[in-house]
Amino acid sequence: MDAETTFAGNMDRFTGFAGQYDEHRAAPPARMASLLMEIAQADASGTVVDLGCGTGLSSRYWVGKISHIIGIEPTDSMRAEAERRGGEGLRYQRGFSHDTGLPDGSVDIVTCAQALHWMDPQGTFSEAARILKAGGVFAACDYDWPPVTGIWKVDKAYAECDRQGRALERELGLADALEFYEKSGHLTRMHASGAFRWVREILLHDEDEGDAERLVGLALSQGSVQTLLKAGLSEDEIGITRLREKAGSLMPGKKRWLWSSRLRVGVV
Repeated sequence: MDAETTFAGNMDRFTGFAGQYDEHRAAPPARMASLLMEIAQADASGTVVDLGCGTGLSSRYWVGKISHIIGIEPTDSMRAEAERRGGEGLRYQRGFSHDTGLPDGSVDIVTCAQALHWMDPQGTFSEAARILKAGGVFAACDYDWPPVTGIWKVDKAYAECDRQGRALERELGLADALEFYEKSGHLTRMHASGAFRWVREILLHDEDEGDAERLVGLALSQGSVQTLLKAGLSEDEIGITRLREKAGSLMPGKKRWLWSSRLRVGVV
């Protein structure tokens, strides 16, 4: 089965809400770029490839830090949003994490932000090892979800909404056609792949700002929620209405949010 067929469900899942996704999601942690460049011994003239770049949020992150940035994204609507937003030194192309079409040994850093769980692991690691220079770095970054708002009742309401949505998705069989790999297994799979000389998980923390509207926007930016909405379920049924009411009453203004991320790093 070819990649277009294998990953058709994944691409469909992330079609139709690119603007909302880009508006509410968090960029990679601030410390990540300098850390990866140090490990890879890359300077500002180097090249980063961002696999599964989506709307380009995780690609634009590199603007001003490194000269050449290539975003790889198979979902047309997401890539169109990335191209619309632009950015100096950026270019986007259609491709898959296991088939980028890039030359051997041509890049310094390969990243994958909030996306590795939707990709073929072994194929992705092998492709990263192929296109990286010797000593180059692959890094998959995943935030613990959702952010800590500092208001525990709001965080609890988000978690309840998320559980309700995912239970409905399973009950209706809407996730059956997806290619999905648990995030908790990323590091073990990287070790077992044979693609890397050194593998390590690094914990990073970052802060940004959000309010009740953004929290609801984060929920609406999740593929599980969008899949349910596309299937005809209402926001009431999914739990979005209750989350909006709870967050609106308990978080009347903007607050500093804490994002904790797990950076799985491999050196080729």
